[in-house]
Amino acid sequence: MRHSPKLILSLEPNQVFVFGANEAGIHGAGAAKMALRWGAEYDHYGRMGRTYGIPTKDMFIHTLPPEAIKAHVITFLAHALAHPDDEFLVTEIGCGLAGLSPLVIAPMFRLAMDEPNIRLPKIFIDCLQANKPSSSPNSSSCPLKTDE
Repeated sequence: MRHSPKLILSLEPNQVFVFGANEAGIHGAGAAKMALRWGAEYDHYGRMGRTYGIPTKDMFIHTLPPEAIKAHVITFLAHALAHPDDEFLVTEIGCGLAGLSPLVIAPMFRLAMDEPNIRLPKIFIDCLQANKPSSSPNSSSCPLKTDE
């Protein structure tokens, strides 16, 4: 699987920038702020222009529980599968301002590993490939938290 770039500064015509959003649709920092240049709209999440916002925070900008984020990821995956001509570049959602570990978020994207139109961050791929029950998180190539 090809991974998404660590830093996305431009998009090809068929590419969609996938970022961590909040349910209030306030795109004020991090990748969410960058998404504004490609069509993200305030007061919305989901597909907007050449972006897709996956909520990792609630209406009050508090980090959502992992189960709620997973529900939003499943909605995103269904959208991506319904749009096979688009290439979705997933950023390290939930691992920056939301403060969650790739060990928590990456498994939510397991179904995307074999999808040719979804590119996951390298750290998510590393976490999914290193997912061995006997592995200690500290010995894995998957860190507990990114520097984003």
